[in-house]
Amino acid sequence: MSVNTTGLISTMGVGGSTPEQELAKLSDMTQGVEGISAQEYRARIDKAQQLMRQQGIAAIYLNAGTNLYYFTGTRWYASERMVGAILPAEGELEYIAPAFELDTLKGYMVIEGRVNCWHEDESPYGLFVQRLGELGISQGKLAMDESAAFFIFDGVRQLAPAFEFVNGKTVTAACRMIKSETELALLQRAKDMTLEVHKAAARILHEGITVGEVESFIHQAHKAVGAPAGSYFCIVLFGEDSAYPHGVKSPKALELNDTVLIDTGCQLHGYNSDITRTYVYGTPSERQRQLWQLEQDAQLAAFEAAKVGAPCSSVDRAARDVLEQAGFGPGYDLPGLPHRTGHGIGLDIHEWPYLVLNDHTPLAPGMCFSNEPMLCVPGEFGVRHEDHFYMTQSGPKWFTQPAHSIDNPFGY
Repeated sequence: MSVNTTGLISTMGVGGSTPEQELAKLSDMTQGVEGISAQEYRARIDKAQQLMRQQGIAAIYLNAGTNLYYFTGTRWYASERMVGAILPAEGELEYIAPAFELDTLKGYMVIEGRVNCWHEDESPYGLFVQRLGELGISQGKLAMDESAAFFIFDGVRQLAPAFEFVNGKTVTAACRMIKSETELALLQRAKDMTLEVHKAAARILHEGITVGEVESFIHQAHKAVGAPAGSYFCIVLFGEDSAYPHGVKSPKALELNDTVLIDTGCQLHGYNSDITRTYVYGTPSERQRQLWQLEQDAQLAAFEAAKVGAPCSSVDRAARDVLEQAGFGPGYDLPGLPHRTGHGIGLDIHEWPYLVLNDHTPLAPGMCFSNEPMLCVPGEFGVRHEDHFYMTQSGPKWFTQPAHSIDNPFGY
């Protein structure tokens, strides 16, 4: 039930509208955006093969999912059947798939290649090993996609004991963590779309609105701005529930002066947005103001610590120091920041590298990260400001500007 709270909502841009009014204002934001070209996919394959030769890897298996999509443009989802690509260190990329999927698979291909087909009563693992042998690869290092299910790895291993099996991450992650200009443009537009959805979602809030109603609106709003599948994910939390980073089993409806935490995103040509905004529906208390600002101080400290050549861990350390100096933590203890400061983002919403104390990967131009050192106070509320940045030669640059203030989160 909607309750009239006119005059009680001091936060700018929050409340006062309806889903119908807000959806009518939104329009497709994807014009002029191009996906990844066949030329760029081929360049990715070339880079992977160069890394394989440097590491002494004879071949790599790329499983259905984002690694297959990244290197070939073939979008196929992992299942109980082996579908993927065989990439030798020298030579052409090939595919392996069930025979009954051949024509469908060809329809999704951007980079064409021989398709090695197996029937339902045959072993795909045997076919895989047989084809490697035909390519002159019967021993040495065989890299397996780190996202491949264990049954695929085990099936191949049982039939090819002469191989030294290694983690394909040294190839896949090394390629994917450095984004091209086209990838950066896709990420930028996806994030621009989600930020507009956030603004619209804030305006439909009213006392009594449920989490489900807000999530449904955000899904429709993402479609309205041009994301065909709508929301890729959505977390909506009110009041004390906001202290739990990924939500609670039975979320409460919105009450006056609740902390509101909304974390959502969409996909554009497979590339993800992921933005969180936290504000107050009503008039912020001193405690809400204090923790909101402390969270932003931690987020900005993380951004300032992001220097080319510095380890990812130093960014997490900078955010954590701000919170610990204010009496939270220490470390990952509650109340405080219980998770990493950020994650890489691209075709996977969470991908390498990570802004966490045990990731010492040097920051390099082209890397993209979330910046979200959430402050969780169980029994009270939580605050998460999440924006993303990418590294340049001169340092970090924001994809979206951080929240403006607790009184005017969207900077109207």
